[in-house]
Amino acid sequence: MAGNRREFLQMTAASLASICALPLMAVDEARKPNIVIILADDYGYGDVGCYGSDRFKTPNIDAIAADGIRFTDFHSNGAVCSPTRAALLTGKYQQRTGINGVVTAARHRHTGLDPKEITFAEIARTAGYKTAIFGKWHVGYAPKFNPVQQGFDEFIGFVSGNIDYHAHIDQEGYADWWKQDELKSEEGYTTDLITEHGVDFIRRNKDNPFLLYLPHEAPHYPYQGRDDPQLYELGVGKKQMPITLDAYKEMIEVMDEGIGRIRRTLVDLGIDGNTFIFFMSDNGPSGRMGSSGPLRGNKGKIYEGGHRVPAVCAWPGKIEAGQISDLTAMGADLFPTMAAIMGVDLPQNLKLDGINLLPYLLTGHEPPPRSLFWGVRDKLAVRRGDYKLISDKSFSNAELYNLGSDLGEKKDIAAEYPEVVEEMMKILKHWHEDVNRGVHKRSG
Repeated sequence: MAGNRREFLQMTAASLASICALPLMAVDEARKPNIVIILADDYGYGDVGCYGSDRFKTPNIDAIAADGIRFTDFHSNGAVCSPTRAALLTGKYQQRTGINGVVTAARHRHTGLDPKEITFAEIARTAGYKTAIFGKWHVGYAPKFNPVQQGFDEFIGFVSGNIDYHAHIDQEGYADWWKQDELKSEEGYTTDLITEHGVDFIRRNKDNPFLLYLPHEAPHYPYQGRDDPQLYELGVGKKQMPITLDAYKEMIEVMDEGIGRIRRTLVDLGIDGNTFIFFMSDNGPSGRMGSSGPLRGNKGKIYEGGHRVPAVCAWPGKIEAGQISDLTAMGADLFPTMAAIMGVDLPQNLKLDGINLLPYLLTGHEPPPRSLFWGVRDKLAVRRGDYKLISDKSFSNAELYNLGSDLGEKKDIAAEYPEVVEEMMKILKHWHEDVNRGVHKRSG
């Protein structure tokens, strides 16, 4: 990020006197809107009721869609956990932050998201918001990478990619349940604890504007329901994990139950009409249990099943209910969108890749056309309109798909449209050079 971090935050605080030029109805003059962001983990496009699935019951996610917007073309920035979270937190392509792969419990315990990066929580705090994260962090293990160093007033949860849902031990055998930047054990099923802390935070801050980030572990492995046995042990890590549909089903439905509790709390406190709530998954489903529905591929893949994710949002009285949107958007868009909701006029020296979706959410005003990009292991992809180009990192072996007529990416049409391949390859090369120019690697 250009410029001094302290100067940036001072500029941001000073800029709060001027409300964004985007829709003024977004900001309640009496009280700024609350924001709740809920992130599922490895939750597939084909496993949500409102997306046509009958595998599991998800009435509360479905209710958010019914009360607001269901997106059919929304994407995580990454196809695995850490990159998506880095992009969501910073509003930038994760490649710019150095988090372009999983921050693993085995090999990356001393690296993470550079504390110099500005997160949406820091923006919220400058705007007078109380901020909290309860759940999964996964962009740095050491205390210097802890959420409380990145704008969150409160943190309870875990910093690794996954933990035993009961013992709160990560897959390498480390205890991993934190309160602020200190390890502190707590009894309970991970999904329920995330919900309980979220409900408590809302109740304590009902009279203050707040930003609540709830990144769930569910339905990421290990596959454990509320009454299933412990699977990870201190100093040992994961054992051979049983995989059962019953456990997977319970994990999804308990998460959905918790989402219902969050919304009921907002209603009971009379603040639901002043709260924007957004739910999405961090990437496609694990191939072990989850479903991508009509999409090709799953978690870790460059195809749509790896990064096209379920996403729904609601804001009673502001966003019209019952909408189905085919707008192409991505997780990094939430940063500038939240800033607009909070009434923050971001300084121009903060260069974001995400765009403000608030005019679209409130009035249906379409943003200008743009290209979207993904990098997954040795593969790169660019999306422009209905066309999606995939290549390797040597910019060869191109694949081209028309998602408008071939959502399942079954027919490679690269040979039929060489001029489209050539043009999109130029766009992809330019992006790849840009996001990797002068990028620091994971801070250590």
